[in-house]
Amino acid sequence: MRTMVDGVATYPSGTGGPSVPYLPGAGLVGLDFLNLTETPGAAHLLYDRGGTGWSDPVPLPRSAASVARELDRVAGPGPHVLVGHSMGAVYARRFAQIYMDKVAGMLLLDPGHEDLFDYLPPEAAALNDQMKPDPTEIPDLSPEQHNAALAAWRRMLAAWPDGIREELAAHHVEHWRTGLAESANLESEVYGELRRGGPVPDIPTIVLSAGAGNPAWSSFGSPDLVRRALDGIRELHAGMAKAATRGEHRVLEGATHQFLHLERPDEVRGALRDLLAALQ
Repeated sequence: MRTMVDGVATYPSGTGGPSVPYLPGAGLVGLDFLNLTETPGAAHLLYDRGGTGWSDPVPLPRSAASVARELDRVAGPGPHVLVGHSMGAVYARRFAQIYMDKVAGMLLLDPGHEDLFDYLPPEAAALNDQMKPDPTEIPDLSPEQHNAALAAWRRMLAAWPDGIREELAAHHVEHWRTGLAESANLESEVYGELRRGGPVPDIPTIVLSAGAGNPAWSSFGSPDLVRRALDGIRELHAGMAKAATRGEHRVLEGATHQFLHLERPDEVRGALRDLLAALQ
């Protein structure tokens, strides 16, 4: 499936309709979104950002503009419907700022945002700091942790073809530090890029919120704090959708931040179908 374009691993599928590139969140790669490419009427493009997945190594972290330029090289002229997850949604919006005439729509999956902390209770900032590990202080996985993680990935990717599932699960277990490296400048630099980057085009946009948020929060914060944080994130996402003339906000109850597209694929594919239909 893999085609290398200027050192970037790409996985194109489908023909007809607009180009649909997928921008994974930190720690995920293009093939993690393989289940969404079953949506007809589009030319889907899964790809691994430089330094992740099976693309050539590059120094991490990167600027959002660098990621946008890379995507422009590998995705072609468009028009594109960008599917961005978490940090990938931040990169998608930066791409739309730079290449306004090449983006026809956006599907944002539990997106990050530069104004996130304006919508969270003050205690959430401390919670966020507690949850950010120092990669240099995290030990390697023990054999038991390695086997448990591999089994967990195999379960999550149960619907993937056998060969892809095994290679993809093994990759995640062996390269789990990559997501930490890629997201290291998200708050310190990338969010600032978005603030200075100018407007995002007024295009059809659907924002999906993961109703269950990040399960790891419950290990650091009280149930009340977690609930208020989720309420704030939903308010932020609703505002992102409202900023577009043809914007829509949907909450996927019970879905978690990292894996909403694996847990609720029908709803995510349905949102993509609705977005494609809105462009016809």
